Amino acid sequence: MLNVFLTIDVEIWCDGWTDLDRKFPSAFDRYVYGRTSAGEFGLRYQADMLKNHGLKGVFFVEPLFSGRFGAEPLAEIVGLLRERGHEIQLHLHTEWLDEWPVLLFPAKPKKHQYLRDFSEDEQRVLIAEGMRRLEMAGAERINCLRAGGFGFNAATLDALAASHVPNDASYNATCFGPDSGVAPGVLLNDIHCERGVTEIPMTVYAPAVGRLRHVQLSASSWREIEHLLWSALEAGHQAFVMLSHNFELLTPSKTRRDPVVDSRFRQLCQFLDRHRDSFAVRGFQAPTCWGVSAPKPPLQVSLWDAFRRVGEQVYRRRYF
Repeated sequence: MLNVFLTIDVEIWCDGWTDLDRKFPSAFDRYVYGRTSAGEFGLRYQADMLKNHGLKGVFFVEPLFSGRFGAEPLAEIVGLLRERGHEIQLHLHTEWLDEWPVLLFPAKPKKHQYLRDFSEDEQRVLIAEGMRRLEMAGAERINCLRAGGFGFNAATLDALAASHVPNDASYNATCFGPDSGVAPGVLLNDIHCERGVTEIPMTVYAPAVGRLRHVQLSASSWREIEHLLWSALEAGHQAFVMLSHNFELLTPSKTRRDPVVDSRFRQLCQFLDRHRDSFAVRGFQAPTCWGVSAPKPPLQVSLWDAFRRVGEQVYRRRYF
């Protein structure tokens, strides 16, 4: 049995950092609800689709935007997810900090994109602030962090341990993971315990052509995803971690449904619902005793599957 984590990062952006207060209401509507002329394809659509197939999603909700726009929009997001029985975890995009009316770190008045840009003590403050805001919005049992943009470092694990947060999902071997200071010299692609924290890294794979990739709904074809799920099971992986976002089923304009990505999402839900004897879709809050295993090499996909993915991506960009 392979543990599968369907992780969805929940974020809101205003397409730039100017005129934020005017832009925010429409940005919230686009990014959270994904309303189009054909219906909704945002957060509620994804949460309902998972629920209808009996699957638990892990929604990493970014709370620091509420320092600029107040608690109500964050509570709306949390309430939507709690009503549907999904798990809510902590996601931190520190770019929001300098947009607050009262700065959390007055000595750092400029924009800092990544959590790793802060000291261990500052990261502890940020973790505590993010958890406080999520809990005030109604979230419960937060026990995992994902740094925004996967921009974490070894100090993040120390900050999590000191904050009694036992899990981290920030390691991505395609982005910052290898130079994070966590497991130096080792490429993590499965469960790893270090500094009192369990690291659950993004699942990555090596295509026949090109660089290492992480498994993401909008960046991997359904054929690749299906193949990788079976390969991870056969290779004895403890966890398979897949990424998506609340806006990922929309075109870049956030005004239309992306039929290719939506089809991948539907096929994924149907597949996991059908193969419950092989794949356990779960969250981080379920009690788990992880085994100790040797580092595993990246999974691989065939040249044909890689070409198919490239073709799909070209089709998406040209017609949608």
